[in-house]
Amino acid sequence: MKAYFTAFILTFLMLARPALAQQDVVWVQIEAQPSLSAAQDAARRYAGAMPDVNGFALGGGWYAVVLGPYLRADAERVLQIYRADRLIPNDSYIQLTSRLGQQFWPVGANTLGQVQTPQVTQETPQQPVVQAPAPQPTDESPADARRSEAQLTRDERRALQIALQWAGYYNAAIDGAFGRGTRGSMAAWQVDRGYPETGILTTAQRAELLADYNAPLTSVGMAMVRDDEAGIEMLLPMGEVTFETYEPPFAHYGTAGDLGARVLLISQPGDQTTLFGLYEIMQTLKIVPLEGPRRRGSDSFTLEGRNSAIVSYTEAALRDGQIKGFTLIWPSGDEPRRERVLAEMKASFARVEGVLDPATGSEAVQDIDLISGLEIRKPRVSRSGFFIDASGTVVTTSEVVESCTRITLEADVEAELVTEDRALGVAVLRPGAPLAPMSVARFVATQPRLQSDVAVAGYSYEGVLGAPSLTFGTLSDLKGLRGETELKRLALAALPGDAGGPVLDTGGTVLGMLLPRATRGPQLPGDVSFAANATAIGNVLADAGLSPQRAVNGAAITPTELSRVASGMTVLVSCWD
Repeated sequence: MKAYFTAFILTFLMLARPALAQQDVVWVQIEAQPSLSAAQDAARRYAGAMPDVNGFALGGGWYAVVLGPYLRADAERVLQIYRADRLIPNDSYIQLTSRLGQQFWPVGANTLGQVQTPQVTQETPQQPVVQAPAPQPTDESPADARRSEAQLTRDERRALQIALQWAGYYNAAIDGAFGRGTRGSMAAWQVDRGYPETGILTTAQRAELLADYNAPLTSVGMAMVRDDEAGIEMLLPMGEVTFETYEPPFAHYGTAGDLGARVLLISQPGDQTTLFGLYEIMQTLKIVPLEGPRRRGSDSFTLEGRNSAIVSYTEAALRDGQIKGFTLIWPSGDEPRRERVLAEMKASFARVEGVLDPATGSEAVQDIDLISGLEIRKPRVSRSGFFIDASGTVVTTSEVVESCTRITLEADVEAELVTEDRALGVAVLRPGAPLAPMSVARFVATQPRLQSDVAVAGYSYEGVLGAPSLTFGTLSDLKGLRGETELKRLALAALPGDAGGPVLDTGGTVLGMLLPRATRGPQLPGDVSFAANATAIGNVLADAGLSPQRAVNGAAITPTELSRVASGMTVLVSCWD
């Protein structure tokens, strides 16, 4: 008889569903699982025995199996009857729509979006109608709460302590043991929420606490995403990002909200060499700032970068000939929420069948400053310099070392400032690791001849060409326009990137260092340039305890040999923000 009565109630509720009012829609939560697969199994099991089974993400890696949606009064009756028939657990309770996230069961369903406010025409009744008050949701007694609490796993208990700690009520160890400290924090939370001060959270109170804790995740729409092209399934902040395109080895999820967050899924076939290459390439990208820890193992790596605008985290690992991982780019200044989102992404990351085809997206627009659709990080300014000893000490222009977060030689060797003469415009750098230059500067020992041929070796286009070039001219004067004896005037049309490069005579001897063009004062003709002479540079080096090599005037060498000598000593110097 009980089964017939249950069927009658369910039929009544199904017929009554069109009358659901949006403002009074609730659910009966019957189970919560800490993993998507376990929740799917539970939903499938319940769906075989009763209708109206749905599944939603709760956030924080938890997933709820619920019945509904119902009017609150109907939900109370379902709760009562199903409990009596032992079809649902005794600790099942009323759940609010606002606490449910992305739907995962039935697959592809959107039950939340299907609930509509009915259009009802109201007629004046013949007799007064007295409406009974809506039944209030039942909750557990302290004894019931303690019994349901006893069913919690250690991880579930730890999760409650973490949530209490996050809310500012708990500051002891996260050990899953509900001792005096945990009970006191629960009681304080209950008082602040207007609940009886029992020190034992009911099932509904536990759900409320966790919902508050997971609010940062709810605010960015954390949802499970399965990208079959990339072969990756994981939770993503889909309220803030949206899929854009595939450009191997990345699946791009671009900004969709106000935060400016971005996600890359990494997927490519390869081996250890491919993984190590990806590790190096990622560090050249603008989305991976310079400051932050890096770790590379034999089959995986992690990268974290921070600047004033963004915080970036990347992880990737090699398994069975496939490299998979992800990058999260998040705005600076939102660290608590970023940490929560990142933790969920890392915990939910799963490999599924498939890997991104390297040929995918081959029609994308090509750009020398882009790699797979991502902008390469570029220095603020690059100039030239030249080696003055066998360990790689470099002379360059002061212009390129001003207000730099990081200085590099040849784009990837970090260097430090040894000394600087700002009045002269000369700086001396020491590489972070010893270098072995192909050639070093030999400074002229005597005064050069006026109107003799000279050449400047430099990175005219600030490294775009990948190698220095020679610009030829003549020595116009042994001093500056105002009689400065530390300068030489050249008839030579140099570009900004040449500044800091060596000025050489026809024998390959260094006469001085090219100075940047003045940006203030009189604008001189384009072929007028100045160089700090060898004597002045030697004084700067001597003050730093360095001794430059001197050369005896020799015969002119061939242009080919001059190019070889100049290229061997000239180095690209870059300033990074």
